[in-house]
Amino acid sequence: MITLIVVIVTVSAALLVGAYWGVYGKLSDRTEGFLVAVAGGALIMSVITELVEPSVKDGSLWVAIGALAVGAALFSAADYWIDEKLKSDEGVGLLAAITFDGVPENLALGVALIGASVGEVAALAGAILLSNIPEAAGGARGMKKGGMKALTIFALWGGATVLLAAAAFLGYLTLEGVHPNVLAAIRCIAAGAVVASLATEVFPKAFKEDHHLAGVATALGLMVAILLESLGG
Repeated sequence: MITLIVVIVTVSAALLVGAYWGVYGKLSDRTEGFLVAVAGGALIMSVITELVEPSVKDGSLWVAIGALAVGAALFSAADYWIDEKLKSDEGVGLLAAITFDGVPENLALGVALIGASVGEVAALAGAILLSNIPEAAGGARGMKKGGMKALTIFALWGGATVLLAAAAFLGYLTLEGVHPNVLAAIRCIAAGAVVASLATEVFPKAFKEDHHLAGVATALGLMVAILLESLGG
């Protein structure tokens, strides 16, 4: 339980610090694009090692593939609704990306933390900080540019934080011992949503703001995530 609380505090701190930075910090467009690309690179590693590989290894390949498609389709539909129906800004899109893929991911995370080693917790906490802070900063900044009040911005990101923390607790307390295919489906729905969010929200934003170094930043995020993964191993 202590391990779970440490990781949940890390998730909460990452989102809220990122939102505060986006609203009040000095963040140039190029810096924001670079950091978002770093986050995207880290997420590539996290999707493969924390979501897809365990699902294929412990569950069914076909369940994993089907769940990936479902997750991508659900996120894309939600993203379309936000952009075309609500006519919302890109900041809300990044909030949706973090929340939509975070709920099933954190359900599986709660189960994965049962019996996790100190090294695994440290690696996971580092990956969370690396990906969530710049994404939250970019999302909050986009909301501010769109004219949203700071109190509303923090209320939205605070709500996302509570939702993700609740999902992790729920997974920890209720999903231990469930059929591997159920966990595979949960993980891969999250993975599909992450992949869709990278393609539609993260990398396009990074390229728009800093197209000369977006590729380098993505590779940097991937390299750092690999190092963090090696700590957990």
